[in-house]
Amino acid sequence: MQIKEVIQHLEALAPTTYAEDFDNVGLLVGNQNTTITGILVTLDTLENIVDEAIENNCNLIVSFHPIVFKGIKKFNGSNYVERVVIKAIKHDIAIFAIHTALDNALHGVNDMMCQQLGLINRRILIPQSGNIKKLITYAPIAEAEMLRSKLFEAGAGIIGNYDNCSFSSEGTGTFRASEYANPSIGEVGKTHYEKETQIQITYPKHNESNILKALFKNHSYEEVAYEITTLENQHQHIGMGMIGELPEPVDELTFLKHIKEVFKTGCVRHSALLGKPVKKVAVLGGSGSFAIKNAQRAEADIFITADLKYHQFYEAEEKLILADIGHYESEQYTKNLIVGYLRKKISNFAPSLPVGRIILSDKNTNPIQYI
Repeated sequence: MQIKEVIQHLEALAPTTYAEDFDNVGLLVGNQNTTITGILVTLDTLENIVDEAIENNCNLIVSFHPIVFKGIKKFNGSNYVERVVIKAIKHDIAIFAIHTALDNALHGVNDMMCQQLGLINRRILIPQSGNIKKLITYAPIAEAEMLRSKLFEAGAGIIGNYDNCSFSSEGTGTFRASEYANPSIGEVGKTHYEKETQIQITYPKHNESNILKALFKNHSYEEVAYEITTLENQHQHIGMGMIGELPEPVDELTFLKHIKEVFKTGCVRHSALLGKPVKKVAVLGGSGSFAIKNAQRAEADIFITADLKYHQFYEAEEKLILADIGHYESEQYTKNLIVGYLRKKISNFAPSLPVGRIILSDKNTNPIQYI
């Protein structure tokens, strides 16, 4: 099995198309055509993680955070980033980072947080917009149905609601087309030989390349006329954060202690208690101060995130509790998610390389210590 095949599985879980613009995701080090000897999954890629990969004969590191975030002009080992990259290249170890692509995935970082807390009725807190595209093209009536089928096979029309509202970390679920995903066909004119129809389809933007390939491959015209527009509809299955509910209301202090235990954190910093039970819970792994207002609008009783600054605790404004559990702590279960997903998707690389070669790093990469 080659690295590019693993990347295909990871893209199915969390398409890198939906990563934030500031991020650096994808294959950062290595050649995608390399045959895999083993996969090490980690939250961060540090020198001791590369050493762990070497010890376990893993030549692919799947990391949540990217080791290379900004441009590097020199590789002389003057800082930890350069040393990691140099060591990885020296030992032919590839590094793939998934970061905000998994933050924005339906079955990603935030869903994993919700699972640990036992939340039900989960949904995306801040759905992304601008991720739904519409394609308009024209084809002879005789081939329209075939062409439409090929476009659907390539990934058109898979926008809509999941068949249930509770999700697992395995990424299962079946899309059904939404009310605006159905293509329309109508007679619009004549060629010299026969009438044409207009075909309209909608699709998530990460499928665009496959859809255009299907269009060009299956259309009879040498020059295909088509138009693509971006819709402003929010994609309810892509976006930052998540909100859900506890099965039963819980006392505030009891729930804060539960958070501390679940996320194994040395400290939970929180805003003033409000004297009412906690039922609706919003979460956002990593730095989530930008979503405080979103949590308030969603009428969350508590918002669990990390990296809150002093004055940002005032933004609770007695509408909800803000709970900062630590950056590493909020994302720590992400590597378990990735390992579980890959082990399920990749039943066997080859007879000599079993699923057991997908290894969960046992290194704690949290740079913050507590006393």
